[in-house]
Amino acid sequence: MMFLRRLSIRARITAGSLIVGAVVLSGVAVVLHVQIERATLATDRSLAAGDAAPFVSDLRHNPNEPPDRPAEDVLVGIRSVTGDWVVDSLPRDVRQALPTSVPADERTLRLSTDRRVVSVVGIPVTNDAGSFVVWAAHDGRAGQETLQRVDRSLIVGTVLALLAFAVTAWLLSTLALRPVARMRRTAERLSAGIDDGHLPVGASDDELAALARTLNAFIDRQRENAERERRMVSDASHELRTPLAALTARLELAHQSSGDAAALERELVAAESDAARLVALANTLLELSRLDEAGPTPSSTAADLVTELMGSIDRARAVSGAGARDIDFTVATHTSDQRYALEPAAFARVVDNLVANAIAAGEDGGVIRVIVEQDSGSVLVLRVIDDGSGVPDAFLPQAFDRFTRADQARRAVLGGSGLGLALVRGIAERAGGAATLENGVRGGAIATVRFPPR
Repeated sequence: MMFLRRLSIRARITAGSLIVGAVVLSGVAVVLHVQIERATLATDRSLAAGDAAPFVSDLRHNPNEPPDRPAEDVLVGIRSVTGDWVVDSLPRDVRQALPTSVPADERTLRLSTDRRVVSVVGIPVTNDAGSFVVWAAHDGRAGQETLQRVDRSLIVGTVLALLAFAVTAWLLSTLALRPVARMRRTAERLSAGIDDGHLPVGASDDELAALARTLNAFIDRQRENAERERRMVSDASHELRTPLAALTARLELAHQSSGDAAALERELVAAESDAARLVALANTLLELSRLDEAGPTPSSTAADLVTELMGSIDRARAVSGAGARDIDFTVATHTSDQRYALEPAAFARVVDNLVANAIAAGEDGGVIRVIVEQDSGSVLVLRVIDDGSGVPDAFLPQAFDRFTRADQARRAVLGGSGLGLALVRGIAERAGGAATLENGVRGGAIATVRFPPR
């Protein structure tokens, strides 16, 4: 087995075909040999029984008369129970190989001596004169030679058939693996950057074509991931450059204001704000990257998520300031023990981001409505409705993309990095749900997130 593993697929297919062919053809050859041997033995027995039949009939019907002498080419011997030969035209070597007793039933023997191979039939006969056995022999050399010729033909035919199997298997495997060779050459060009296409898909709808389509889909996903990562790195670099430059400038001003305590305090507070923005951006990027990682599916009840919702609203009220914005929330869940595929902390991040965007979208004194309910299929639906001027229609299709922002979204309390809605969609999709954003009929934006039950 270790030796076969070192061979190529084509060599293994050929070797496997040879092994299977050898087993099958050998079995067929053995069966043919046995059948022909039995046929020749039956023919010799029939001829020997035919030679013995007149003498058996003579003993049974004329017990008091001596049997006739056999013809010159008939090999027959009649022996009594006492061991005396009444008639004997058997060769000496055959006669010596016969049993000395009278068999109880008819017997057929295949005797091989130094001089010949014969088939002998022994027929017991009992008459008034006593018990006798009639031995009739037939030369089996013709049948033996026929069997040997057949065996030689079977051996030669088996060898030729195995050679034909090997050549056929080699050619068929070569033809079958030709698309694989083309796919390998194309893959080498793709890995070297020479080609940016896809693996070739054969005209026939077979397993290799299915493999090529699957690999092409994988290549497309990898390209999309690479492009998304490239854009994310580029956008993250752009987003980080502004707060880093501001932080550097703040630190330089703080260094210059080392003699003025009040000015130094202002610069340090501003530097802390820039650092907080960088930390928030880094944390959001980390959460987005973790959404792409495979892991065990979390599970939370509707009651746990509602509890987390209330905590998020309390935090939003504290951030927005007393009396600045009113946050009204409604909870209508009929199955509190229904489970959903997300953690309470992830649900809190969804609520935090949507409420923060809603706060940034309107003016002080407005009202933000947060609704959590279960539909007839126990799907948990979260809606956050603001009282702002809405979202530009051109921005809606890309609202959940990373690092994309409408103009008014730059006032978001998390720094306006354009990652909040992307994080919302990522959490929703990982839980098997979806997130949408639309403009209300009377103004304002409506963010809807759906979480199906587990």
